[in-house]
Amino acid sequence: MKFAIIDIETTGGTAYESRITEIAIFIHDGKQVIDHFHSLVNPEMEVPRFITGLTGITNEMVQTAPLFSEIAEEVFQKTNDCVFVAHNVNFDYSFIREEFKNVGIDFKRKKACTVRLSRSILPGYPSYSLGNICANLGIHIAGRHRAMGDAEATVKLFELLLANDNDGHIVKAVNARSKEATIPPHLNKEVYENLPEETGVYYFYNGEGKIIYIGKAINIKQRIYQHFTSSKGAKLSFLHEVHDITCTITGSELAALLLESDEIKKHFPKYNKAQRLTGKFFCLYDYVDQMDIHRLVIGKKTNNLTPVMLFNSFEGVRTYLFQLMDQFELCPKCCGIDTAQGPCYAYKEEKCRGVCCDKEEVGEYNERVEAAIQFIKSETGNKIIVDRGRHREEKCIVVIQDGNYKGFGYVPFDVQLMHVEEALDYITYYQDNNDVQRILRSWG
Repeated sequence: MKFAIIDIETTGGTAYESRITEIAIFIHDGKQVIDHFHSLVNPEMEVPRFITGLTGITNEMVQTAPLFSEIAEEVFQKTNDCVFVAHNVNFDYSFIREEFKNVGIDFKRKKACTVRLSRSILPGYPSYSLGNICANLGIHIAGRHRAMGDAEATVKLFELLLANDNDGHIVKAVNARSKEATIPPHLNKEVYENLPEETGVYYFYNGEGKIIYIGKAINIKQRIYQHFTSSKGAKLSFLHEVHDITCTITGSELAALLLESDEIKKHFPKYNKAQRLTGKFFCLYDYVDQMDIHRLVIGKKTNNLTPVMLFNSFEGVRTYLFQLMDQFELCPKCCGIDTAQGPCYAYKEEKCRGVCCDKEEVGEYNERVEAAIQFIKSETGNKIIVDRGRHREEKCIVVIQDGNYKGFGYVPFDVQLMHVEEALDYITYYQDNNDVQRILRSWG
């Protein structure tokens, strides 16, 4: 068994919105490293300042680096017939899979996570982050938060795991991921195998071609696999009725929620129960601190606090907060972005007036925060919600006019729509109702 031990650096935290800036791969045969690969990668987008601060990778460094499409063949061949190993493997795997998807290649590898393996094979440590577990084990990281340094450290950690794996945790982890789904008896195996690993709505049909269940999923194939492997008796009897599956890819999770709601009301599937909203949401909150400074900060959704605005991803709320900071000259330290000692980085760049270091009156700063909040509130009547599309060249738009849901559709990624009236030409119209309004309120 061969292992491809991988680390990447990226422009952000999600594979769809961000890109790879650096990749390092070490091929290990279970005894030693037999091959390696390393390259900076041109992400074809700006490297955010906070990423440069973390990794040291600048826009100038990646400007002349190869595109991922130019190294894709070598990455594919080096990792072929290997188990994909990384520290928090789903992060690295999702980025590399998305990059391959962009060049038309379906990248699939068995996976093993050194975080999970470390917890099983080397239990008892207070933290299993790469920096902390390596420090506790005496593994030196030469170049933290750079792909080569972190990958080399992961190699040493993995070799330590191999040497101490007396109960076969590594083999079990690899084999667990290779198990095929238990296909319902009346469903053609090829139907399941051809299901997309995309966001959208899926439909289960009985032998008469009638829809018996409608669901939405961020990963359709993975969600249907969960249906197939359920141990609940009611679900098992329902799956015996499944003869066929179709799906509609939406790209946007919000569009999938809205489409699922509409389709359930059209078809009344016998196995659909009350709709439930799921997912993790991030919010923009405001509060006044002990120094009487009015703050805008990011936080997870909680029932105890009322957000100024709600987002479906951390990337989304952070990007929006950066826009507000630029537009209203808000202080990164007062917005929870800059946690370093002393004046914030924006003050040093003359983009903050200095409330963080007593160079500006608190009252003057608070007026700009309140103006930002009023700006947010002014956007809620007529609104175009922009979310990910079905591929990188487009984006999904959900349109609300005079507080009423009109529908959703797709526009080319470079099209900028400033008014709701313009957006109406791109959407499919759907019915507004209480369930839809509930979805939209929860989404923000």
